[in-house]
Amino acid sequence: MMFCVVTGGAGFIGSHLVDALVSQGNRVSVIDNLSGGLKENLARHLARGDVTLHEADLLDDGWQEVLSGADRVYHLAADPDVRGSARTPDAVFQNNVVATERVLEAMRLHGVPEIVFTSTSTVYGEATVIPTPEDYAPLEPISVYAATKLAGEALISAYCASFSIRAFVFRFANIIGPRSTHGVIWDFIMKLKDNPEELEILGDGRQTKSYLDVRHCVEAMFFATDHATGAYSVYNIGSEDGVDVKGIADIICREMGLSGVTYRFTGGDRGWVGDVPKMQLSVEKLKKHGWSPGIGSKESVTSAVRAML
Repeated sequence: MMFCVVTGGAGFIGSHLVDALVSQGNRVSVIDNLSGGLKENLARHLARGDVTLHEADLLDDGWQEVLSGADRVYHLAADPDVRGSARTPDAVFQNNVVATERVLEAMRLHGVPEIVFTSTSTVYGEATVIPTPEDYAPLEPISVYAATKLAGEALISAYCASFSIRAFVFRFANIIGPRSTHGVIWDFIMKLKDNPEELEILGDGRQTKSYLDVRHCVEAMFFATDHATGAYSVYNIGSEDGVDVKGIADIICREMGLSGVTYRFTGGDRGWVGDVPKMQLSVEKLKKHGWSPGIGSKESVTSAVRAML
């Protein structure tokens, strides 16, 4: 049994991670300001006393003592809005970079030996090698969000080297599934509920990316922490294929029982500032340890749509 602290543990991916940690018998404390997370995502654990929730903002003080005696911090708290990071870059910087440094400093002061950090495929920018491996270079983010995640990786690397902390950094593809309340699938469902005859699709609909069910993502995280070696490990987590935006729209229309929906494309090769039109991660590094996704992008999307509906 471990004592684990999960920042952002009431959120989409965080709450699924908490589910898995509790099922393994670990003691779990969650730090979340509930700006994006939902207390009900943890309701059954809180009712049983398996999880302690500390409602706090990482940019404030008062939460640091929660880390005392922890074996590992899972740092998931972040502002995940790629599109919004072009509108309010300073807020994203504060929530993603400054907050990460404060978590690392609290770990240093309380002697916490390990951190798991959820990064993103967008740190690769518009990669010329697809599927993109972890050693791809140079890393040239094209969104403020991606830049803040890369900055977080750099801070963690420095703390590992300077203060003997061990880190596991995971660069996620598009992680989807139950409890998600943002992203293309959520947006399309909401638009079609409002108008089942027409769907606006940002860009040309040919943006193609990798999608993975959140439960398979959490399994991959545990697998990697069990098999990684060294003080600082970076792993891609995603599926081994992709699906384009129009294909996602087709799946959603089918699952909602809608036919004859008119697609209205806004044009251009990307949906917003900072959008990467083509993304697929290489997961060969994890596969060499014996892990495989076990599910493809279209299957992940279909499962996520059904859960959201």
